[in-house]
Amino acid sequence: MNRVVAHFQDGRMLKGLTNDFLPAKTNFHLLAEGGPPGAKAEDVAVAQLKALFFVKTFEGDPQHRKANAATEAKVVGGRTIRIAFKDGEVMIGTTQGYDRNRPGFFVVPVDPASNNERCFVVAAATQEVSFV
Repeated sequence: MNRVVAHFQDGRMLKGLTNDFLPAKTNFHLLAEGGPPGAKAEDVAVAQLKALFFVKTFEGDPQHRKANAATEAKVVGGRTIRIAFKDGEVMIGTTQGYDRNRPGFFVVPVDPASNNERCFVVAAATQEVSFV
């Protein structure tokens, strides 16, 4: 099971677990964090997402100041990419699979102390994507 935080294009956020997310699929199932035992997983349409964050913990570290530039943190494999979302958020990370013709792509944050291990960005939720 993967611990994820789903950020929707309409501003909603849902935390939970999934074991069937695949970039090529249009939907996946998310079992909400803290739900009652035996609760049914929610069907999530990828097209409604801004991004799906694969996280270390659901709580994160509210005191953490993210390093959002390749010069501030150690950059790991892949090409450094800058993503500007339609809602104004900007993310810097590395990717090995960006293709403007695909519906989405994975990004690894440049900040090694980030709570996010990786993120699947939905291309339709971006305003601008560029390599840096």
